Order: sequence, then C-alpha cells, then structure tokens
Amino acid sequence: MRTIILSKTDSVAEAFDLPRGVTSIVGGGGKTTLMLRLAEELGESGARVIVTTTTHIFPPEGILTFSGASKSEIEAALAARHIVCLGVPAEQGKLSMPETTFAEMEELADYVLVEADGAKHLPLKAPAPHEPVIPPETKMVLAVAGMDGAGKTIEETAFRPGLYAALLESDEAHRITPADIARVLTHNGGQRKGVSGRMRYAVLLNKADDEQSKGAAIETAMQMDPARVDRVVIGSLGGAEERGITFS
Repeated sequence: MRTIILSKTDSVAEAFDLPRGVTSIVGGGGKTTLMLRLAEELGESGARVIVTTTTHIFPPEGILTFSGASKSEIEAALAARHIVCLGVPAEQGKLSMPETTFAEMEELADYVLVEADGAKHLPLKAPAPHEPVIPPETKMVLAVAGMDGAGKTIEETAFRPGLYAALLESDEAHRITPADIARVLTHNGGQRKGVSGRMRYAVLLNKADDEQSKGAAIETAMQMDPARVDRVVIGSLGGAEERGITFS
C-alpha cells in the first residue's frame, strides 16, 4: 500500500494512477469535488471524460450536460469539449443515472467518473443495504473520508450514524478516532462494500488542511490493512472556485 501526501499543485489523477475506463467514487467528505478535480485534470490532458452518477448529483456548473442524447451527439461534444456530464433530470434539480449504459460510455470516453454514493455533505458515512451502486464495469473504486470528522461524535459527523456505529460496535455518542475511520474504510460492510476482487480500491483522506488533521490522516493510513487498499492519498481538495477552475 502506498501513502501519498498531496500538495496543492500535484495531479490527483497521477497520485491515484487512475486507470482508463470506469472509476466509481464512494464515501463522504468530498466525492463531487474529487470527481470534478479528476475531470478537470484529465480533460486538460486531452482525454475524453464523462462524469455521471448512479445516485443523484447536481448538474456541474460549466460542464455540458446531456439527458437522452445519442451516442453521436455525445461523441461530438467530447471531441469539442473533452468533458461532458450524463444524467436524467430528477427531483430538486438533480440528475440520476443516465440512460446510456456504462459499456457505451466506455466506448465513447477514455475515462468515466461515477459518483456512486451519497452522504448529504457529511464527512463520513456507512452504506445502507441499497448502497453504493457500483457499476460492474468499474476498474477502480475511490473511497473518500473527510478528516474533519475525526474527534467528533458519530451522531454529528456520519451519514447513517446508526449503521456507522454498528460497524464500530459502538454507539452514536462515540467520538471517532483515526482507527475508527480506517476500520470503516476497509470494512466489507463499509466503504469496501460492493468492491469485487478485480477492482482496485484506493482512499482519499480529504480535508487534511492543517497539521492536526494531516497527522490524523497519517495515523488513519497507518491503521489500514495494506492488503485491502491499493493506495492512500492525503490532501485537501478545495472547490472549483477556490482553485480558479473553469470548464469550457
């Protein structure tokens, strides 16, 4: 297992050694930010990138979004813009899983980035029985955890706190330690849920933006079973506005 501490100028795609094809993103603490950061980096390199979901996401600002488009329309847009978003309009202005199959997306794009889990913007989560929704075509699963959850109670910082507490054999008043975060990230009922043997599995410990949280992230990485994690990337991914990113 490799552990990489990310600087603000490092390539996230390179840090994860992102494979071509479908990558599914699960967990909490910055999945959408990670997906868009990867799309930006890959698109700037000239790769064709589709961002999409198997759950619900808001349409990304500045990225052309298609619903029910033909393969030729998507292909033309990728040739011109490098990055497109696919999804079907859902409640509250969000997008749900597109009609285009993941096999078709793999034919159209070099990289397909899928938000495959929801966490209501909380740093940590435990999956419900119907979660996550990882397409079988997935080559890599990226699990995200926000280090701002360390030291807080399960009740205040985890999505589905009862399930998170059950994974730790604890209660919702328990204060979360780095070892707890590592346990859920490597648990078959936690963020490794739905990860098949042929999929690579890696972790982003996000929001490690000061010495205390960075230290907690390093301790979390040290607590992980290296046989169950390909690599751990430690960093703090700000929003697109913070980095001055624009999509064309």
